[in-house]
Amino acid sequence: MNLKEIANELVAGCREGRAKANLDKLYADNAVSVEAVDYSGMGREVAGRDAIRGKHEWWEGAHDVTEASVSDPFVHGEDRFAVIFEVKGTVLESGDSFDMREVAIYHVADSKIVREEFFY
Repeated sequence: MNLKEIANELVAGCREGRAKANLDKLYADNAVSVEAVDYSGMGREVAGRDAIRGKHEWWEGAHDVTEASVSDPFVHGEDRFAVIFEVKGTVLESGDSFDMREVAIYHVADSKIVREEFFY
């Protein structure tokens, strides 16, 4: 897959509820995921598909998402793209509602996502 195909598939997977299924398809074995803040208790940075899958599972178990949107990808050069996520919902533990917007930057090498960074 080329950069544009990877970017489009990541966005489609997020919109269609198959983001975790796309991890094996789109991510390198040793991909790194970096958050702006450690909300999950897993640290700001995790490495490997299994750790990234764990972040997805933590998010799903800790939040009730009531509304979400994913922008089309913004391709940058030959090795990066960005996506804007907007999410509304409730933190299950506290009952607090949230309305967040974040930018994700994805780095691609050898036809796989090797790094993702979230800005919010």
